[in-house]
Amino acid sequence: RERLEVIRDILKSIRENRNIKPTRLLYSSNLSPQMFKEYVDELLGKKFIKLGITDDDKKFFTLNEKGHEFLEQYKSIENFIENFGL
Repeated sequence: RERLEVIRDILKSIRENRNIKPTRLLYSSNLSPQMFKEYVDELLGKKFIKLGITDDDKKFFTLNEKGHEFLEQYKSIENFIENFGL
């Protein structure tokens, strides 16, 4: 997978599984723990996702507005490419 596809997949997993826990997201991303951490750190730093903590100190991820916008724009690009049969 290319970098943007990995980012899309991570963001889609977070969108589809609201309040997804880090371990579950790691498994769904199909990345090594080191690569997963690099992607998540970048997405957190660029404010695509947010790390939350429950009352019982469990961590979870949610999408920020920027993450939602990325997924919408990515879908537009996919549709554009499909329209040209590529």
